[in-house]
Amino acid sequence: MVSTEYERRIAARFAGFDQDGNGYIDREDFNAATKAVLAEFGTTARSDKGQALYVGAEAFWQGMAGIADRDGDQRITREEFVSGAVKRLRDNPERFAEIARPFLHAALAVADTDGDGAATVAETERVLRALGVRDDIAAVAAAALDTDSDGRIGEAEIVSAFARYFTVPE
Repeated sequence: MVSTEYERRIAARFAGFDQDGNGYIDREDFNAATKAVLAEFGTTARSDKGQALYVGAEAFWQGMAGIADRDGDQRITREEFVSGAVKRLRDNPERFAEIARPFLHAALAVADTDGDGAATVAETERVLRALGVRDDIAAVAAAALDTDSDGRIGEAEIVSAFARYFTVPE
């Protein structure tokens, strides 16, 4: 049972990972997220960018499973997610971002259609929508990621925001 406001907020993040809504996070959720981002940008799975995104998704899944899959069944329940996030990441939110970094880096490369090393706010919004974020929230979130207001979102901005969002400091 989720007992604190902090834990309730962490539990709400669970749905963002449970892409198919079946009540747990597994490798297929990461594969579904990868497929959705690739489809949004018309990038093939066999391309270098597509392969990098799949490798990043697998690394992210392995890192998350290592933190949260307490029973080793290759599925993370909501309770395991909350427990893993609260007990293992609360004191070090950057650790979670580092686990996600390969996926975030590769997703940024897919979204970066002009190859300058950063995504536009609009490209970032497309990634968020592909990952299942509602349109209105995706627009606001993408704009907020542009912390220096240059119209571009780089890896440092994404990784930092990811750590803050998914570990929800008290």
